[in-house]
Amino acid sequence: MRIFSDSLVFRSFVAVVVLTFVIWVLRGLTLLSFLPGLVLWLGLLLSIALGLLSAWQSSKRW
Repeated sequence: MRIFSDSLVFRSFVAVVVLTFVIWVLRGLTLLSFLPGLVLWLGLLLSIALGLLSAWQSSKRW
């Protein structure tokens, strides 16, 4: 079983995690302080949902 998948869901998961982390860091440095906290929560929840979907998809036997 491969650790890194080539699926679109996994790539989306990685992209959302990286984007959420970048927004979190830049908001902490007060460069993006005008963004509401809801943006971070949506990024975190979307990351969790895509992570679960990616894990479920990779556990299927095709």
